[in-house]
Amino acid sequence: MIDLATYSEPVQAGALVGAVLLEAIVLYVGYGALERVATPVVDRLKHA
Repeated sequence: MIDLATYSEPVQAGALVGAVLLEAIVLYVGYGALERVATPVVDRLKHA
C-alpha cells in the first residue's frame, strides 16, 4: 500500500479523486462486459 500521509493535502486529495475515478472506470467497463455476456444467456433462458 502506498503511504500518502507524507504528502501534502492537495496531493492526497488528488490521489483519492484519481482512485475513485479509476474504480468508476473499472466498474463501468466490467458491468458493460457482464451485460454483453449475460444478456444472450438471459434471453435464451426466457425463450427456452
